[in-house]
Amino acid sequence: MTQFEVRRRDGLARQGIFTINDQQIPTPAIIDPIECFPDLASRPLSNIPLQADAEFVRRYAGEVFDQPIPAHPISPETISSGDAAIISGWHTALADPRAYADWVETFLSALPPDAARYAPASALPSHVAMLIATGLDLFDTIAVDLKSAEGLFCTTEGIYPGSWLDEGICSCSGCRTGDLREHNRQALQNEIRFATALLQRGELRELIEARCRSDASLVAILRHLDRKGDLMERAAPIARTTSFRAHTQESMYRAEIGRFEDRVIRRFTQNTWDVCVLLPCSAKKPYSLSQSHRKFQDAIAGRAHEVIITSPLGVVPRELELIYPAAHYDVPVTGHWDHEEQAILAGYLTEYLRTHPYRRVIAHLEGGALEVARTAAASAGIPLEETCTDGRPTSWESTGALRDALAGERKRGLDIVGGTLAWQFGVRPDTRKMIIKGRFPERKVFAGRQQLFSFDPGTGLLRPTMEGWALLPDCYRVTIEGFVPQGDILAPGVQSADPAIRDGDEVLVIGEGVRATGRAMMSADEMIRSTRGIAVKVRKVKKS
Repeated sequence: MTQFEVRRRDGLARQGIFTINDQQIPTPAIIDPIECFPDLASRPLSNIPLQADAEFVRRYAGEVFDQPIPAHPISPETISSGDAAIISGWHTALADPRAYADWVETFLSALPPDAARYAPASALPSHVAMLIATGLDLFDTIAVDLKSAEGLFCTTEGIYPGSWLDEGICSCSGCRTGDLREHNRQALQNEIRFATALLQRGELRELIEARCRSDASLVAILRHLDRKGDLMERAAPIARTTSFRAHTQESMYRAEIGRFEDRVIRRFTQNTWDVCVLLPCSAKKPYSLSQSHRKFQDAIAGRAHEVIITSPLGVVPRELELIYPAAHYDVPVTGHWDHEEQAILAGYLTEYLRTHPYRRVIAHLEGGALEVARTAAASAGIPLEETCTDGRPTSWESTGALRDALAGERKRGLDIVGGTLAWQFGVRPDTRKMIIKGRFPERKVFAGRQQLFSFDPGTGLLRPTMEGWALLPDCYRVTIEGFVPQGDILAPGVQSADPAIRDGDEVLVIGEGVRATGRAMMSADEMIRSTRGIAVKVRKVKKS
């Protein structure tokens, strides 16, 4: 009897509880495979190569009656909810980064979300974090024991001669006693614990970007995975509680950035201004709290739409500066954007200018940001005005030129609520009678005396009340049937869910004679395919 329940997610990675014969194992975890799965000691034909063709799989894949159940890219559908899936030969996938990414997509799309995934003889300290980040749950010590038998010293940075055991590099009990196998096992266990701790904090991606620097295959795997935008975006939470550290080139391709910009381009709307001013970012977040942006806002005085050009995000309209990750990212400030960086950002800005036409576009920028604006304006086929006269956007001369360029333009108000709703839900209701009351972080949105929304201070997103949901028809709904919620909504109770729902989204639960507001704890796909776990963390229930 086996069960698996996911308790926490970070992208493709999960932390959960695997139960076998009444023994509960917190995952990710190292197991003794024969102790957990005695059938493996005598089972034939459960190690079919990942690269095997359909005929080979058909011929040699025998029927299995005990756990774990073999999973193969050609026939992954043999696994059921609660099973432990054994993916044999996964260590060979690391040598073929393109295939690795393809197989990850195949398995994650076909295997039930609440089936545990076991990769035998695959885990080494130098790449186990990548295995965890790509959705694997159970490991063993076979790979490190083999390295020990070869006289090799395993670290998170790579594999080195066994003589390093005596160099004082590590102070574990294995190194203190001269036991190479013990050192290698402890190195693996420590890395799994470290990766799990970062998974729980929502920082596993940062660890992967750091670890892959020492292995070209890991870099290639990460890049191939990032090209699978739909897979990575579905798995990425709508927001994180920790900062977004964009410290490597790979950070430019994170799913959160792609989602943010896609919504800025496809969902976000503003109908207030027909003049746009492109502004540089600031080290301080949100931008409007920085001294530089206070100068910009004083010069603009509400006469133009303020749009920030920043790396790695690209385009951030002023209305969205509090939304994750716009107010939550940390990036090395060098004053230089390389050609690849400029090309990516210019692509975002080009699409934005094409889908959000303005009568005038003014670039109050310098350096790489100005080159991005020039490239984007040329690609979009629009004229670009420049107001940074001396190469310093905050100088008296430059801000004066910006102020003069906007002479005669009409002053208008910033619609934060409308812009946020458009980005968050893809719906922009009439917000002319809405007002924001309260001070940050306790801000609420009212129409008259009726509260419609409150702002989440951690993410910048809006939390609708029941009355607020009435303004957002036919989106972000979760349908249940046959019961009235007495607490959180579990996955088995979900009948249907809007495919746009991601982990962390605000949702409206609809059932017979009942409605509930809450936050999604998994994506719509997982809600439908899972038989365990919390689907929606309920905040309020209303019977009708």
